[in-house]
Amino acid sequence: MSGEEEPGWEVEPDDEWGLAVLATVGRQLKLRREAVGMRVADFAKAIGYGEDLVYKVESGKRIPRPEYLDKADEVLGAGGLLAAMKEDVEKVRYPRRVRALAEREAKAVEVQLYDPLNIHGLLQTPEYARALLLMRRPAYSSEQVERYLSARLARKSIFDRDPAPEMSFVLEEWTLRRPLGGKEALRGQLEHLLRVAELRGVELQVMPMDREEHAGSAGGIEVLKFADGSAVGRSPAVVNGRPVEEPRYLRILELRYGIVRAQALTPRESTTFIEQLLGAT
Repeated sequence: MSGEEEPGWEVEPDDEWGLAVLATVGRQLKLRREAVGMRVADFAKAIGYGEDLVYKVESGKRIPRPEYLDKADEVLGAGGLLAAMKEDVEKVRYPRRVRALAEREAKAVEVQLYDPLNIHGLLQTPEYARALLLMRRPAYSSEQVERYLSARLARKSIFDRDPAPEMSFVLEEWTLRRPLGGKEALRGQLEHLLRVAELRGVELQVMPMDREEHAGSAGGIEVLKFADGSAVGRSPAVVNGRPVEEPRYLRILELRYGIVRAQALTPRESTTFIEQLLGAT
């Protein structure tokens, strides 16, 4: 596929670290190309991308895809030096706020999550996640959809950590019933939830729609705890949703989350409930 069809992604204008990384990568690519005496037109043809993209990458205005760096390394005889930049470039592909969230999750030893609107991002299948992103209004561009989808899926590496953190999720029943993306996507999502529920250290609970009391009606809850005893939490009902570390705010979030868990089905009851939903889908 040519670079005209895969133009790469742009970094957000306020992402200073991302802009700095792209500027460095672009400068290295340009210096290497000039060192071997290759014109932009010849280089673009050799790696199979458009000249416009080459100019934008070298000027730090576009994020090169991993295969772009691999081809550039090969064509310019860089001996792996250009390909080695893929790790930093991969991080730049994700929006700054998503990177910050992923960094916190990567250090957490305990995670408590409640999302009243959708199945939580860490639990979403690619199909479900894509459906949600495509439903966003005002609509995301195709580039934004792919970027946010990649970032959301990359966060799932938290399940692969050894040891993995203790994770607790509370899911709303209605989010398990609404066939976002179609019935097949919903079936795949329910099957995925059952697989995740079997993981050591993961507890899934469902909040039934028939509950007459609900401590989570004020909004979602997120609490991450770390090995040094510190924690960070977030909820739209507390200081407008900004991350908080102050004990007084964390106490409120943990109190609400604890009550939400007590009001929800137990993990075993929740697994049975999801199996029943899957059988009826």
